[in-house]
Amino acid sequence: MARRGVRVARLRPSPLGKNGAMPRAIWSGSVSFGLVNVPVKLVTATSSKDVRFHQLHAEDGGRVNQKRVCSIDGEEVEYSDIVKGYDLGGGRYVVVEPEELASLDPEADRSIEIEEFVELSQIDPLYYDHSYYLIPDGRADKPYALLAETMARTGKVAIGKFVLRTKQYLGAIRSRDGVLVLSTMLYADEIVAADDLEVPTTDATKPSKRELDMAEKLVESLTAAFEPGKYHDEHRDKVLELIEAKAEGQAIAAPEAPRKAAPVVDLMAALEASLAAAGGRETRDSGDRKRASA
Repeated sequence: MARRGVRVARLRPSPLGKNGAMPRAIWSGSVSFGLVNVPVKLVTATSSKDVRFHQLHAEDGGRVNQKRVCSIDGEEVEYSDIVKGYDLGGGRYVVVEPEELASLDPEADRSIEIEEFVELSQIDPLYYDHSYYLIPDGRADKPYALLAETMARTGKVAIGKFVLRTKQYLGAIRSRDGVLVLSTMLYADEIVAADDLEVPTTDATKPSKRELDMAEKLVESLTAAFEPGKYHDEHRDKVLELIEAKAEGQAIAAPEAPRKAAPVVDLMAALEASLAAAGGRETRDSGDRKRASA
């Protein structure tokens, strides 16, 4: 079946910043600690660069629309005739009306009440969900700068709750380069306990001291300062290149099948080979830095 060609405009993700638009505030309120009140606005701190596709009819390229269809009579259902039901299992549902849910919504008091300050090291990154910037609103520059500088000096993270739309969130506020960053957090009961996983430990696998020493040396040889700018989404770049090439009518060659990783038979041999490879890379990187500084 011949498919109808679809023209695709050239597209490259444009980062926010000096050349990008200021993110629109999605919430405004205040941060309160003690008797100090800091008016702030909430803006997103991330910008997704995912490549998104539409579903098209293969024969004529038309957009595919989705309809709401009843599983019992097969008829299309109008949005006004849809209610929310909680699945109890066995085909039984509890229907909850919008008014009943609205009566349970937390009160939106437009405030982030700081409940306590904790050490950043005490928070497992597993608890972080989404990140936002808190920026000063109105004439809040002085109290905002005071809070950001105080948190930077003490190295503390503020924990508090706030309401966004109709949901109450737990949030962690920290200072980053003079800007307050708010990360929404998962609650403790939303984290899967590691005890529930079947993961082997060193007590069960009994690695030798030589294996542990070699593994530690490998970690040390690969240790470096974290530079986020040197990591790129190579798969996304390849997808965009593929889209642009097809939009220009280029023939696309089928990629080679990826090689399967060979199972590790001799752990010590694998560690030694990895350590040697890491050493060679370190030597090349050092040479590149010397040539760049010359």
